[in-house]
Amino acid sequence: LEMDRLQVGSPYTYELITVPIRSLDDDALMKLSSEGQLYLTLVEMQTIKAHFEELGRDPTDIELESVAQTWSEHCSHKTLAGRIAYRDENGEQRFENMLKETIFDATVQIRERLGEDDWCVSVFKDNAGIVRFDEDYNVVFKVETHNHPSALEPYGGANTGIGGVIRDPLGTGLGAKPICNTDVFCFADPSTSHENLPPGVLHPRRVMNGVVSGVRDYGNRMGIPTVNGAVYFDDRYLGNPLVYCGNV
Repeated sequence: LEMDRLQVGSPYTYELITVPIRSLDDDALMKLSSEGQLYLTLVEMQTIKAHFEELGRDPTDIELESVAQTWSEHCSHKTLAGRIAYRDENGEQRFENMLKETIFDATVQIRERLGEDDWCVSVFKDNAGIVRFDEDYNVVFKVETHNHPSALEPYGGANTGIGGVIRDPLGTGLGAKPICNTDVFCFADPSTSHENLPPGVLHPRRVMNGVVSGVRDYGNRMGIPTVNGAVYFDDRYLGNPLVYCGNV
């Protein structure tokens, strides 16, 4: 076989795309958010518009999508770190930042009470948590959910879920060596009738098989065993499974 040249890919002409966000009213901003799959609120779109008005120019499509990704629920956890108001038997309760005022604050208080016996080395600061094991070694833990991606594409969603918790310990501190994986999965009843599936929802059996295969295959290819796990079934997970992956 003789070849004068190797054809790779197809011809491409670069085109800079600018989004005229400064000229959009509120309705147009929300249309851009929806049709552009940015899924940002009106306040967020108005904030982006105001920023580029200060810069005196419009954003490129890449800039706009980068902001939308950074501000997404998946990346910034807006609900968990947001302002929350609710009522219980003690009256109305308010949090300016629910995550910092609950989990963060409780952890700080516990560490203060432990004093010199505090075995936490790094918490809420790096890509993963670090605890003291003995005088020579620390142990790095990382766990993370990858729920909605796994609802849309079970194998790939679970793949990237376990991949992320393997990656993060490698970038924690001076770098840790991943030695084992763990997981907890929550699915709807795998015998659910197809007639009872909401529109756009994958069958829980398909979700279950894809998630289990995704976590298993990723770990096997990297030579990292899954040493323990759990599976829980409840019909409330029909629309969105819980895919909770961890690494040590």
